[in-house]
Amino acid sequence: MRYDPVLRKQARLFPVLAAALWGVLLAAPASAAERKVAIFDFELIDSSLEGQMMGQNPGEQARLARMAPMLGEDMKDEANLALVDIAPVRSKAQSQNLQSCGNCAVTLAREIGADIAVTGTVQKVSNLILNINAYAFDVKSGKALARGSADIRSNTEESWNRGLHYLWHNTLKKQIEAVR
Repeated sequence: MRYDPVLRKQARLFPVLAAALWGVLLAAPASAAERKVAIFDFELIDSSLEGQMMGQNPGEQARLARMAPMLGEDMKDEANLALVDIAPVRSKAQSQNLQSCGNCAVTLAREIGADIAVTGTVQKVSNLILNINAYAFDVKSGKALARGSADIRSNTEESWNRGLHYLWHNTLKKQIEAVR
């Protein structure tokens, strides 16, 4: 075999280039930065006769308080999503109706450094018919990233949990992944 100085030079550069390429490949997931998500407390829209006659139901209020943390548990399993604590803006959020305040959830999410703002409601039509709705917005543009709804039957902890998990896994997650 004949001595080729160009080939020898290329052979010396190969390990350097391979190492550099390997470093870029390893860094790629880190550069595909996690998007920070602020999940605000869900709100109850009670249009049922029962709610008008009996007032707030403590069981519903307890389930409602668990909705945002449950959605956060589902979301935190996603590699590119990181949850942001809403505690610094929680009182501001609770003093408003996030569904009708003109993107105030986006403004509050921006205050705490989030990339995505998530709001939600549970609409109670009757003690048998309820609807869970969730909305995700891009904080920079204010535009909707995802929205979904899950109808549930029966006003129990199990039905609320199943409805929210279904909404995340079958609707919201797919829509958020589609805009990466």
